[in-house]
Amino acid sequence: MAAEIVNPRSDSNTGADAGSAPDDAFDPAFALHRGGKMAIQATVPVRDKDDLSLAYTPGVAKVCSAIAEQPELVHDYTWKCQVVAVVTDGTAVLGLGDIGPEASLPVMEGKAILFKQFGGVDAVPIALATTDTDEIIETVVRMAPSFGGVNLEDISAPRCFEIERRLQERLDIPVFHDDQHGTAVVTLAALRNAAKLTDRSLGQLRAVISGAGAAGVAIAKILIEAGIGDVAVCDRKGVVSTDRSDLTDVKREVAGFTNKGRLTGSLEDALDGADVFIGVSGGTVPEEAVAKMAKDSLIFAMANPTPEIHPDVAHKYAAVVATGRSDFPNQINNVLAFPGIFAGAMQVRASRITEGMKLAAAEALAAVVADELSADRVIPSPFDERVAPAVTAAVAAAARAEGVARR
Repeated sequence: MAAEIVNPRSDSNTGADAGSAPDDAFDPAFALHRGGKMAIQATVPVRDKDDLSLAYTPGVAKVCSAIAEQPELVHDYTWKCQVVAVVTDGTAVLGLGDIGPEASLPVMEGKAILFKQFGGVDAVPIALATTDTDEIIETVVRMAPSFGGVNLEDISAPRCFEIERRLQERLDIPVFHDDQHGTAVVTLAALRNAAKLTDRSLGQLRAVISGAGAAGVAIAKILIEAGIGDVAVCDRKGVVSTDRSDLTDVKREVAGFTNKGRLTGSLEDALDGADVFIGVSGGTVPEEAVAKMAKDSLIFAMANPTPEIHPDVAHKYAAVVATGRSDFPNQINNVLAFPGIFAGAMQVRASRITEGMKLAAAEALAAVVADELSADRVIPSPFDERVAPAVTAAVAAAARAEGVARR
């Protein structure tokens, strides 16, 4: 069923270039986006002077004064505890790259409506007209009193690592870079189930990750935390290893906790005998390299729109195949993670999102379909109504266990 368009279309030409705008009648994507995909809606009525006096002056003054005296009351008497800032600088948008803040807004709006639909969490898109690391950090810190959490989105590596780290150091609300951790959580959940389906544990697997950007680094970290046997990360120049002299600080850190087998050489070299391929880089892996992977291999080729290994090729050799696309089984989709993670963290007013909370989210997500496993079902559908409640409850419990919950 087509989406209902709730924003009225204006047929008037209001700008010099209006005549060259796409024709909504011929492209449903433009028709759906006309006027934006979201709006602010009041949760209380203002029907008469009595309502007005409560919602605004003079009644609002009582609430303001109470919060001034007891700042923690802001969570009870404003939207703060249930709203997330979705922040970007537009430098790494989907597969489009650095397209700028204005062009990123349709994606940020989309993220916000996914927060609401799948997690019951309100979110506000915020696209910043700066790519300077310090300016981004200072801007978000100054906005933080209005929000209960910050979702960093589509900020290019390696700046995204520093921005997230420094913001979490300065703020007492959850800061979460979804391109890193959302991808990692869903990947781990699917890999747990794929290993189970093939009668193996994570500890028996050797994985190769193609891509040493935000997602690749986060996936490597969470797989190590979860107890995978070994994982090697590859960039354009091959395996990220301690014997290379051209590594960035982030890649040098990665080399220090991965690649116990001390592999060197190319991605193709690393895939020889590997149990798992995880692609978050784009490009194409030669079929002859795929053929050299271990028996019952697990292939997660997640580049969009073109997977690093096409499923038709992957299925020749792999027991389980996953992609980032919705038109193939086993879609590794971040919407399975971030709404529930934020809902759980904000439910208990967590001061941050810990590694334990991410692991708990992955375990809960995997458990949703643990009794329904097949080669085409190692991860739930985003529309499975069990997902968000399971992840929310697991994250809230983990926050309490780790001492970062405040209620």
